[in-house]
Amino acid sequence: MTSTIALPQNRTIHHTVLSNGITVLVTENPSADIIAARLFFKAGSRWEPHDKAGLSHLVAAVMTKGTKNHSSLEIAERVESIGASLGTDAASDYFLLSLKTVSADFPEMLTLAGELLRSATFPESEVELERRLTLQAIRSQQEQPFTIALDRLRQAMYGDHPYALSGLGTTETIENLTREDLQTYYKTHFRPDNLTISIAGRITPDQAVSHVEAILGNWKAPVTPFADLDLSIVTPNPTRSTVPQDTQQSIVILGYLAPSVQSDTMEDYAALKLLNTYLGNGLSSRLFVELREKRGLAYEVSAFYPTRLDTSYFVTYMGTAPGNTAIALSGLKTEVDRLCAAPLNDEEIQTAKNKLLGQYALGKQTNSQLAQIFGWYETLGLGVAFDTHFQEAISRVTAEAAQEIACRYFGDPYVSLLGPAEAIENLHI
Repeated sequence: MTSTIALPQNRTIHHTVLSNGITVLVTENPSADIIAARLFFKAGSRWEPHDKAGLSHLVAAVMTKGTKNHSSLEIAERVESIGASLGTDAASDYFLLSLKTVSADFPEMLTLAGELLRSATFPESEVELERRLTLQAIRSQQEQPFTIALDRLRQAMYGDHPYALSGLGTTETIENLTREDLQTYYKTHFRPDNLTISIAGRITPDQAVSHVEAILGNWKAPVTPFADLDLSIVTPNPTRSTVPQDTQQSIVILGYLAPSVQSDTMEDYAALKLLNTYLGNGLSSRLFVELREKRGLAYEVSAFYPTRLDTSYFVTYMGTAPGNTAIALSGLKTEVDRLCAAPLNDEEIQTAKNKLLGQYALGKQTNSQLAQIFGWYETLGLGVAFDTHFQEAISRVTAEAAQEIACRYFGDPYVSLLGPAEAIENLHI
């Protein structure tokens, strides 16, 4: 089944579903002799039990270290000998295999990718090596004040939901994961009817689909259907977390539960993306201007609102001198509260729209970016037409709507503080 979807900037996406369930997206872009592909699975840390946190990351780290036909060294040599790139990654809502190569070598690289998808062996020695490296990375994170404070915030906000934990997992979960756990995850999630392949570059849709058919067309989907996820419901219960630590600066973080990226919350999602841009994106953002430039309170200050399949979070944060912790906490809360207290003026909201849409357009320039964003949208269940819907939704946001959304979501915040005990205890906002 094949269809074409016309998008802005004279861009057309060809959408094909093979008989075994693989979805193939093709964006023809002949401007450079490069092809990028992103192979997405509906997997990632969202699909991990709490006691196996970090499993997706470990699978990604070991998956390229051997197949039935090639050793880790042979795989690396095949990629490097033609100047290509190939890698794996695990995020909250997806698992990804990425590749990029010149057009002539694309069939060879896709063949290697197919081998990794179907016959990775997860050698015990490689599992143990990556386990040690992951434990080192976790220990390194535990030495970073911002990461510690953000971990505490996520745990308070999400409870038993997988979003509560770092994608690396915890020391305890990583130590207890086995090679069999990795193999079970691999067999469960790596199946053709769970795969979206997004390809962009100097290749026609017919050529791309033909290559995928030749390499993965005989991969049969299991008869067993996907098991439904039984995730805990995230309910608001704003709390405060403090981590006394003898640091040279205090970390102040405010968090608010925010909507997922779904059709029924599209207008809310777009308004919050716009408010995030206005509040904490760049040197001209309100937080930077008001709290760093005018008041000199912040070493760093910003905001973020990640796109998530389940309930997301809107976060503002600041690093400040310990002696300024109380006034910094108050100032950060005040700037968020202002979004509800008064609407943005016409110039402010138009500037935020221009910035957000401009940055969005700049994020779709290379073949790798094109393959990434369209494959990501398809994997999240939004479809590639979300590219148009998102931009239209941003354009429709009014100052009054943005204010209403701010009042709805920015009530009492979750608070996470880290710094010297005398600076962070007994603070009120």
